[in-house]
Amino acid sequence: MERKAEVHRQTNETEISLKLDIDGSGSSDIQTGVGFLDHMLELFAKHGFFDLELKAVGDLQVDDHHTVEDVGICLGDAFRQAVQDKSGIRRFGNFDMPMYEALARVTLDFCGRPFLVYNTSLTNEKIGTFDVELVEEFFHGFVNHSGMTLHINVVYGANRHHIVEAIFKGIAKALDVATSMDERIIGVLSTKGKL
Repeated sequence: MERKAEVHRQTNETEISLKLDIDGSGSSDIQTGVGFLDHMLELFAKHGFFDLELKAVGDLQVDDHHTVEDVGICLGDAFRQAVQDKSGIRRFGNFDMPMYEALARVTLDFCGRPFLVYNTSLTNEKIGTFDVELVEEFFHGFVNHSGMTLHINVVYGANRHHIVEAIFKGIAKALDVATSMDERIIGVLSTKGKL
């Protein structure tokens, strides 16, 4: 069974095309016009073993907000499509990701109930030209459209780049576990029989 998805989204603010293979090798070709986001998504693909092609054109003359948020929405849509009815997947994933002095604890449930817990020390500052507050906006879009419960808890960290990188890598590792198949699971991993 191929677990792939293609998403195309066009609004008055952005146009995004995305291809995802969750059983890939970690290859990526990402062009959003937002350099820091490209970097985070490249390492997300690499560490989750997801093949990801993404092209986004957005109203960057305004700011990065619409592009970052809409990329999160499209990535969430792609994961929801790729896992289909969630039959056979492990559903849960967690990972403690160190990045130098920073440690991010990520826990998720691919349950169909979107919810984001986002506990970090990040404030409304910048990493280069990137507004750090957009990280939370990205994950709101991602969670709401993938249908997952996602808890992000940064235990500690001083460098903003390291903190955000730990978050993206940790989510990639947790998602790799949660979306992996387990032959012991018949149907979906729920006493309800449906997710």
